[in-house]
Amino acid sequence: MSMDSNGLPPRNQGDQKSPSKMKQDSPQKKKRQSPFRKLMKLIMILVILGVVAGGGYLYMIYNNVINTGTDSPVAAENSAKVKPLTMLILGTDYREETNSYLTDVVMVASMNPATDSATLVSLPRDTLIQLNGYSQRKLNAYYPRFKVAEKESGITAEEEMRVMLSKYLDLEIDYVTVLNFQAFSDAVDALGGVDVNASQNMCYRDTADGTNINIKKGLQHLSGDEALDYVRYRKSNCDPKTPASDDFSRNQRQSEVLQSMMDQMKSLGGLVKIGKVVGAVSENITTTIESDQVKNFISAYWDMSKDNVNFVPVTGTWNSPYVYINQNELTIAKEALAQELAGEHVFVNSTSSE
Repeated sequence: MSMDSNGLPPRNQGDQKSPSKMKQDSPQKKKRQSPFRKLMKLIMILVILGVVAGGGYLYMIYNNVINTGTDSPVAAENSAKVKPLTMLILGTDYREETNSYLTDVVMVASMNPATDSATLVSLPRDTLIQLNGYSQRKLNAYYPRFKVAEKESGITAEEEMRVMLSKYLDLEIDYVTVLNFQAFSDAVDALGGVDVNASQNMCYRDTADGTNINIKKGLQHLSGDEALDYVRYRKSNCDPKTPASDDFSRNQRQSEVLQSMMDQMKSLGGLVKIGKVVGAVSENITTTIESDQVKNFISAYWDMSKDNVNFVPVTGTWNSPYVYINQNELTIAKEALAQELAGEHVFVNSTSSE
C-alpha cells in the first residue's frame, strides 16, 4: 500500500484505486439479531482469537445459556469435535465514514481437536499476489474489490477470499470470519484492556480522522483504541519522530495482543465482561460458520491453552509498493498448517532466510 508523506497509510486507499471511488452499494441495514445469534458470534470471536484458554468458564456459559436449535445441521463426520478444520480470519478497516474494506489483518488458522491445538499463519497485508486466474495486486486489496463485485457475480467476498487463499496456501479453507476494527477495539475494552511490552515509542497524529497515537516504549496496559493503534502503527509524523514500523513488526504485535487477550480470559474477571462484548461486537463481525458448528468448536476447544497455539508469521522483502514474500518462510507456513491438520503440532521458526 502506498503511504502518505506523514505516516499511516490512507485508511480509504487501495493499491490502485480507493474503494470510496468505486461504485459500491450502501451497506444494508442489518436485521436485529437474537441474543442466541449474538452469543454465537461472540463465542466465534473468542475461539478465533484463541482466548478460549480460560474456556472452562465459556463452556459453563454455553451449557447454561445455549439450549436452542441451529440454523443448519452439520454432518457428524464434519463436526469440529472430530475433524480438523481451517479458518481464514480477516481484519478490515471498515468504518461508515470511509466505507473501506481493506484487510489490514490476514490470518489462516488450522485447528485439530485430537491435539487440542491450533496453528495461526499471518501474511503481510502488502503481499504481492501472483496467482493464476487473479489480477496481480496487493493482498489487502482483493476483499474490497470482491465486495464491489458481489452484486454482479452473485458470489460473496468471503467465498472469493476463501477460494483464493486456499489456492495460494495449497490448503482447503473451511470457514471465513471477518471482523472490522471496531469489533477488535470493543472486544479489548470489554476484557479490561491488554498488557504489552512496546519495543519502541510510537507517535502519529492525523487531525483529519482523529488518529492520535502516543505509545511509550516498555510495559503498557492498553485500551481497545490504543491496542488498535499499537497493532496498526506504521510511521511517525511527530516531532521528534519515532522509528517506523513494517508489516512484519505489525504481525508480531498482532500475535502479542492476541496472547494478552488469552491471558485476560483466564480469569473470572474476563467472564463477567462477556455481556459487554456481546453488545459491542455483534454488528461488527461476519462469519460463514454454522451455529451448530460453533457448538462443536466450543465442545472441542474449551480447554485449549495458549501454549498450544503456534503463531507463524510470514515475512519478506519490502520494495514499494509491495512485500515480496520469502518463499522459504511461505513453504514452512504451509507445512505448519498441514501438519496441524495431520495431528502434528510442531512449533516452527519461520524466520530462516531463503
